[in-house]
Amino acid sequence: EVFTMIIVMNQNATKEQIDNVERKLLELGFKTHPIVGDVKTVIGAIGDKRLLNTHSISTMPGVESIVPIMKPYKLAGKELKQDPTIVEVGDVRIGGNEIVVMAGPCAIENEEIYVETAKKVKAAGAKILRGGAFKPRTSPYAFQGLEEDGLKIMAVAREVTGLKLVTEVVDTRDVELVASYADIIQIGARNMQNFRLLKEVGMYNKPVLLKRGLAATIEEWLMAAEYIISEGNPNVILCERGIRTFETSTRNTIDMSAIPVIKELSHLPIVLDPSHAAGTWKYVDPLAKGAIATGADGLIIEVHSQPDCALCDGQQSLIPSRFEQLMKELEPVALAVGRKL
Repeated sequence: EVFTMIIVMNQNATKEQIDNVERKLLELGFKTHPIVGDVKTVIGAIGDKRLLNTHSISTMPGVESIVPIMKPYKLAGKELKQDPTIVEVGDVRIGGNEIVVMAGPCAIENEEIYVETAKKVKAAGAKILRGGAFKPRTSPYAFQGLEEDGLKIMAVAREVTGLKLVTEVVDTRDVELVASYADIIQIGARNMQNFRLLKEVGMYNKPVLLKRGLAATIEEWLMAAEYIISEGNPNVILCERGIRTFETSTRNTIDMSAIPVIKELSHLPIVLDPSHAAGTWKYVDPLAKGAIATGADGLIIEVHSQPDCALCDGQQSLIPSRFEQLMKELEPVALAVGRKL
């Protein structure tokens, strides 16, 4: 039986006492996750309950108490870690007071259009450049992306603009390649429960943008994050992108309530993708504003300098001038909830 607990150390526990407790847990076959706080250190431990004699741990020098964790998501939940996780991507911090906007085309099509769009989203205030090199599409006949050639174009755009890059990986065999180019690795909605892929990205020291599956509960979504964190990568950014309901007037139904629910259940940052949720550019602005008002840490928005010519999702992409206007309109919304852009 898998058992998870928090060992709370005394305020004046020495480093040697903390190390001794962790060593004992490792000897018992437990995975440990020490978290050093301003006042106390706690050690999260996951392992087989049958191997554990809690009395032998609780009586060790420096131990204040042992608290069992009841939620199935042990590392993504707030029982072990109360403070919000801030994911650092170079000098960009996701999960802090500043709202971080990621923007760019759905798919990378050619260098000229991509770099042009990148310059415009940077000028408007975006901090991270999005773009798809590997595109999982519903139809096998639809444009599937430029693959490594697309990643090379992204690298050129980063060189020109200084923007960080977020792009999707769809296959365990491509993780090493994508990680060598990307600053943030995206796991798409269709791969949210591709557990081999989640474990693979968990082995890399790269932030992961984890999109919610099209019919996933919040608990299933957090359990997917748990796969990544349990492999050693704590830098997970959750992304709400709409779920499938009976409604057909939008591409997906945005679950705005997921934002405050995640904030209650998890320490991980959450961003919203209004483009994929709406499926049409007309609804992107109000959904983006709603996300900030309900507590999102960022947005990922599709912007294309020539959406009429886009090979993928042109109808939901904003033109750069509209994106620039939206960024200005988001500022007072952020201020109203004590945040800034």
